[in-house]
Amino acid sequence: MPSNLAIDSDLLETALIVGGLKTKKETVNQSLKEFIQRRKSAEILSLFGTIDYGKDYDYKAARDRK
Repeated sequence: MPSNLAIDSDLLETALIVGGLKTKKETVNQSLKEFIQRRKSAEILSLFGTIDYGKDYDYKAARDRK
């Protein structure tokens, strides 16, 4: 899917340097992957403390290494 995007050249050049990648395409693709990963991680973190466990659930039992 070819597209013609207006990307800030200063940001792209900085990302190329910081990321250590060779091409603009690699840099944009890596940036998008990291963006998606960060957003998904934030979604998961927002769930902490929202799960109700059964009263008989023993969370320490899973730690037992027999």
